[in-house]
Amino acid sequence: MLLNISYNNQENKEKINKEVGAPFPLIERIKLKGTGSPKLLITSTSIEIHNLLILDSNTNICNIELRPKGIMVMFRALLETYALVIPYYKLNLYKGKAEEYSVYKDQYFIKVKADSPAIHKFMMKILGYKADTALPQIEDIR
Repeated sequence: MLLNISYNNQENKEKINKEVGAPFPLIERIKLKGTGSPKLLITSTSIEIHNLLILDSNTNICNIELRPKGIMVMFRALLETYALVIPYYKLNLYKGKAEEYSVYKDQYFIKVKADSPAIHKFMMKILGYKADTALPQIEDIR
């Protein structure tokens, strides 16, 4: 789900909270040693996101926020802020070339440059948290 989150819209907040959960409380953020990524340089995107990013000539950057049931990839185009909301069960995260990660959800994707150890560490945190949240669902099936 690609949303414009520039304005304080209760309907969008409810959609996001339903899809990926409310933001972590302060205590959880401290335990996780942060829930936000460093700045990520966008190298490639799907056509829907690309059409938003080409509207201005700024450097295309994004950041990722961890949520209890998924992630939000946020970026700016013109003066608007957009979020790609991805629940863990739809998240596909790939490490491409030596210095690039790809984040996929259905027809959307964003490829980001990973040129620092902090980015690699954050991506491993996402994968670890995705694996931890999938375990209770498997146990519920049995």
